[in-house]
Amino acid sequence: MRNKFLGQGEEGYHPIRKIQVCLSGLRYAIRYDFSVAYKVYLSLVMLLTCFFFRQWIDSLLIMAATGLVLIAELFNSAIEALCDFIETNENEKIKIIKDISAAATGISVLIWVVVLGIELTNFWKILNI
Repeated sequence: MRNKFLGQGEEGYHPIRKIQVCLSGLRYAIRYDFSVAYKVYLSLVMLLTCFFFRQWIDSLLIMAATGLVLIAELFNSAIEALCDFIETNENEKIKIIKDISAAATGISVLIWVVVLGIELTNFWKILNI
């Protein structure tokens, strides 16, 4: 896609290409970043369980929480990779940037864990009845 501000790139909008780039980035993150991979797999198990018990609202809540945590993890990974690319030596400013990025991810992980915990307790109640 052509960048109208910089005046570079290809002409036209290619939605299929955008989707391919998105899936490529997600595939790379799942393959090489364990923190992304286990969250995807654990959330898929929870989603399949929700579909099995026909808990549609719970499914949507899990998808929203998983989306939030994956977005935060991907941004965190990108920020850390960019910081490491720019400055290979230890730098106090880079450390602060990485810490802030990790804090944002930590908050989203906390929300994700709470949602999955609540859903697990709901599943235990369903199975015990």
